[in-house]
Amino acid sequence: MPGKVYVERRDAVATLVLDHRERRNAISVSMWRELGLACASLRDDPEVRCVVLRGAGEEAFVSGADISEFGEARGSAEAERSYDEISGRGFGAVMNLEVPVIALIHGYCIGGGAALALACDLRYAADDASFAIPAARLGLGYAAAGIKGLIDVVGPADAKEIFFTARRYAADEALAMGLVNRVFPKLELDAAVSEIADRIAGNAPLTLRAVKRAVRDLSLEPQQRRPADVHAAVAACFESEDYREGVRAFLEKRTPRFRGR
Repeated sequence: MPGKVYVERRDAVATLVLDHRERRNAISVSMWRELGLACASLRDDPEVRCVVLRGAGEEAFVSGADISEFGEARGSAEAERSYDEISGRGFGAVMNLEVPVIALIHGYCIGGGAALALACDLRYAADDASFAIPAARLGLGYAAAGIKGLIDVVGPADAKEIFFTARRYAADEALAMGLVNRVFPKLELDAAVSEIADRIAGNAPLTLRAVKRAVRDLSLEPQQRRPADVHAAVAACFESEDYREGVRAFLEKRTPRFRGR
């Protein structure tokens, strides 16, 4: 079986589940395609305020790309270009979601799994999580965009160590280098992430969207930035009903009820 991707909903929080348990949630070509479709459905749903991305079960987030497909899907430079295009659309679909995206990481987070976690805005790991990018042990070339994504999070020195050694890093090591935001005891991770996601989903959607857009813009090269778009997103916050609701709620000492407009 090539695995599957599905969505679970709880109020304003959507959970994207990568399910390929017999291969520790290794992500197949068909799963990359399904991931893009699932993200498109969430992007078009105004009720979704936060997305959690996780692997099925508690053994692995994603143990990497499905190596059983390498002979066919990545057996030549031409096949690799096709694979990169398909997987790139999957990465892009996650990165381009306008709502905050949380990676919930149990167990193995290897190769493409680590890259997928980096495509999320926040990363929370169980204390049994392990991280690696073993490209140098497989002889794979790694696209500059993927390397930049890692550099943006951990810095160039740690990024080079991760690639050069291809070794596995424990959760506490990942935390020390900033690869994850926080580490929780394994039995507490799901509840902790649920609480964080609920807190995020209760905040003003337009503000979160503006912050995410600004952070994304500032990560680009100066000539690629679009400050007018960032300014427009900020202006939309001040012109919104949510801004007026937030001020009223603060003055009235109550929880605001944001509607995303």
